[in-house]
Amino acid sequence: MSRVFTAEELKKISRGFEDSGPGEILKWVVESFDRNDFALACSFAELTVLDMLVKIKKDARIFYIDTGHLFKETRDLVAKAEQTYGIKVERFTPLIPKDEMDRQYGPELWKRDPDKCCELLKVEPLKRALKGLKCWVTGLRRCESPSRADAPIVGWDAKNGLIKVNPIAKWTDKQVWDYNHANNVPYNELLDRGYPSIGCQPCTSPVKPGEDPRSGRWAGSGKTECGLHK
Repeated sequence: MSRVFTAEELKKISRGFEDSGPGEILKWVVESFDRNDFALACSFAELTVLDMLVKIKKDARIFYIDTGHLFKETRDLVAKAEQTYGIKVERFTPLIPKDEMDRQYGPELWKRDPDKCCELLKVEPLKRALKGLKCWVTGLRRCESPSRADAPIVGWDAKNGLIKVNPIAKWTDKQVWDYNHANNVPYNELLDRGYPSIGCQPCTSPVKPGEDPRSGRWAGSGKTECGLHK
């Protein structure tokens, strides 16, 4: 049976994991929650946490949000992950079909109201993906953006009503890629083409060396988060 934790217990656990490796954190998740009570949300940019989790629990639940506007390279990586690790990834899609979305809001909503676009295509499917779970695991890292700088390793996700675990929250880009290269972890080919942060194809652009890695997301809109983590 999955364990139940108070807010204070989660804070204490999170502080205790500040000096721990991701593997130890993921083992705690696997030991604390039944298989159907937790899942890893994967963006399929790189598979660092997926690789770690599958090595600990081969049948762990893993899901992604298919907005209907993903890059071909992202869809290809989903297929490659399933083949490489012998797993089946759960796919969640928006409730509103593209034609209906265009009819209600007009074409290219991401240009006029990117927050509404993300709400329809990402946030709503995520709520369904998390329904019934007690814990979700992400690949979120503190160095990715100022809005993520204080992300706890373990914390209560008040927005979604469950525990959220970020096992590589402390890791730098170098640590991620050192691990990936050492373990032959597949990754999205777009990362080699100037796309350090990958979302939907229409609103994701490559960035120049030295620029903010997330500056290619919703460029020029002032938007920095899709709503999944904030």
